[in-house]
Amino acid sequence: MVAAGELVRRLVAHGHTVDVLTTTILDLDRRPAARSSVDVVDGATVHYLATPLRYRWMGITPTLPIALGRAHRPDAVHVFGFRDPVTTCTAAWCRIARVPYVFEPLGMFQPRLRKVLLKRALDATLYRGVARGATAVVVASERERDDVIACGVDPRKVHVRGNGFPEPHTVTSNGDLRERLHIPETAPLILYVGRIAAGKGIEHLLGAAREIPEAHVVVAGPDDRHGLGAVLQRAQSETATSGRIHTLPVSDEPPRDLYPQADVFVLASAGESFGMVAAEAAAAGTPVVVSDRCGIAGFFDDGEALVVPYDGAAVIGAVRQVLSDAGLRERLARGGAAAARRMSWDRVAEAQEEIYRAAASRTAATKLSTDSS
Repeated sequence: MVAAGELVRRLVAHGHTVDVLTTTILDLDRRPAARSSVDVVDGATVHYLATPLRYRWMGITPTLPIALGRAHRPDAVHVFGFRDPVTTCTAAWCRIARVPYVFEPLGMFQPRLRKVLLKRALDATLYRGVARGATAVVVASERERDDVIACGVDPRKVHVRGNGFPEPHTVTSNGDLRERLHIPETAPLILYVGRIAAGKGIEHLLGAAREIPEAHVVVAGPDDRHGLGAVLQRAQSETATSGRIHTLPVSDEPPRDLYPQADVFVLASAGESFGMVAAEAAAAGTPVVVSDRCGIAGFFDDGEALVVPYDGAAVIGAVRQVLSDAGLRERLARGGAAAARRMSWDRVAEAQEEIYRAAASRTAATKLSTDSS
């Protein structure tokens, strides 16, 4: 959860006291701890709550009500994520205790992909109060704003805060990616980082490989088991693309060493609330091609990235244009760094502080009015 970590560090640096409640789930390969613990991370007090049961990243934490009851009454609570026991129970506790809370759905609010009908049913019942009871709803882009409003959230509550870009960093393209994957030094390298899942535009990358026979495509990320992994495997053995389609696993940390080794980074998704990987690529000075259905598209100015429709021909044409024009690659590299400087996490943290202050003051004013009456 990049946004939470970046905001916490800056809030602590600005003098705020920050407590974090979370599960003991560290990754999907390890069993979460069944005992609670407390640690100090980046100046914040982090309460890792015992998680005896879980489904993927969704943890059952029986001690959450106790932890909330023992906590000092906060001025504001920030609820990150949606449709899990921790966020649902925390939001309910805030409503009962009359503590103002900011709800950030992290692109999860509109039901998508798995179990859509079940999600809609639960959203109308069990999860109904999470957004309704929030003092403010924070979203990463205008696209996500439209999504949450379409799902019934009061537009007056919604704040487009955006996400920050990493600090621009200069890294020479001297990594071992080409050597590891046996990619010739002169071959164009097209990079995608993210989940191997439906709607990510991976089919457009394969189309680019078929139409640009000298290009190699590197797909780095976990397989979401939507069938795209099998599609990539078939492409690796097809005559037209054999030897030019490569897959790599990635860790939880941003793969900063990969971006500068690519000639172009492509995020051609059918829908992203933001698209942090495109921000990471831009900050690394890698030319970016992004679809107009990604929330981050609205945060790039002219000359900072190529924004194209979610269309195979448009994506392939943009990739071909970047690979064939060295001057364009240089302009996009400079533009991406400029976007990263403009969209810093410091700026985002300042915007978030204003949202907290407004939420806390609004609740205080409401309480004063109620007490007076």
